Amino acid sequence: MKISNRLTLLPNDAMQKKQKINEAIQETNKSFGETLKEATAAVNNLQAQAGEAVEKLVKGDPIDLHEVMIAAEKAKTSFELLMEVRNKAIDAYREIMRMQV
Repeated sequence: MKISNRLTLLPNDAMQKKQKINEAIQETNKSFGETLKEATAAVNNLQAQAGEAVEKLVKGDPIDLHEVMIAAEKAKTSFELLMEVRNKAIDAYREIMRMQV
């Protein structure tokens, strides 16, 4: 009986897995512009958090120096990564323009 019960559940499980896969595919089918906007917003958020941490430190609020430094480095590193992605996108655009001429 247990085997037959499991066999009847297999199609439903397979359908649920297929539906989850389709949802994941739809989430990953974002345009480059949408992905870039999300990355820019994330970098902006990290920079705002770093700014808040620095403000707390300057005001004398209870915050550890290493937390401030970690927040600042995260913001710096994410910004540098975003700039490199931008530079590579511009280089690719220029290369495509050269190919069309």
